[in-house]
Amino acid sequence: MPNLKELKNRISSVKSTRKITSAMKMVAASKLRRAQELAESSRVYADSLSFILSSLAGNTKNSADLPEILTGRENSKISLLIINSSDRGLCGGFNSNLFRNAKKWISDQHGQGKSVKIMTVGKKASSFYKKTDLDIVASFEDLNSNDRQLQVSEEIKIKIMELFENNEIDEVSILFNKFVSAISQEPKYQSLIPLSNDETSEDESESNNAIFEFEPDKNELLEYLVPRNFLTQIYRSVLESSASEHAARMTSMDNATRNAGDMIDRLTLTYNRTRQAFITKELIEIISGAEAV
Repeated sequence: MPNLKELKNRISSVKSTRKITSAMKMVAASKLRRAQELAESSRVYADSLSFILSSLAGNTKNSADLPEILTGRENSKISLLIINSSDRGLCGGFNSNLFRNAKKWISDQHGQGKSVKIMTVGKKASSFYKKTDLDIVASFEDLNSNDRQLQVSEEIKIKIMELFENNEIDEVSILFNKFVSAISQEPKYQSLIPLSNDETSEDESESNNAIFEFEPDKNELLEYLVPRNFLTQIYRSVLESSASEHAARMTSMDNATRNAGDMIDRLTLTYNRTRQAFITKELIEIISGAEAV
């Protein structure tokens, strides 16, 4: 039979845990509102800049006069994957789903005869990939404020351009959790080099086929816009990942709080039954002693 003191201590411990998870849920919910606003507003700028670049570049596959940093190198052999994870845990399957998708992507690249380099964003990705034999070119951590997120995005942009100019990479893709809703986040890939046109709508695709006049020269505009596009897309992925992290943590802590409540109910029931059994046993012993006298 369980010890009453042990059960009481266990109930007290679970109640303390429930207070912590409930507080973490409220903190994540408050941070989510701001992070969601930033992520959703960044999509407008990122998609608009991608559309402008697509309009400038036209059909990148048939444009020999475009810079390689926009179209990618022919017969590319080295791919860089930027992985946006969280700095902290307690957010459910946020990071494990991301790493599972990254593993599949890396396997596909190896299957095509390409070598893969990794750039990690967030402590969880950094600690995870340090244990592997993959080539980690850079790691960025402590993205705990919007200023820091923008600073890291700028540093990543500079690092990408440096690696590409030194012929150390041929392609660049970003993997991040896109914020869909408070209970749904989906891993998403975006190609930086070559330029990705995946999110271009049918109306925009028709507009891309129109004839545009640019001032100044198209190449001069591309020289200015390509680095800015890198910064915008990277910053967007960081904001999406941040919003997704807070949403995942809020959901995870909500589930943990509910589970703690269920456990407290079960332990309380067990405690009451055990206590009643002890009382009944003592009464039986008293009655039996009185009858014996």
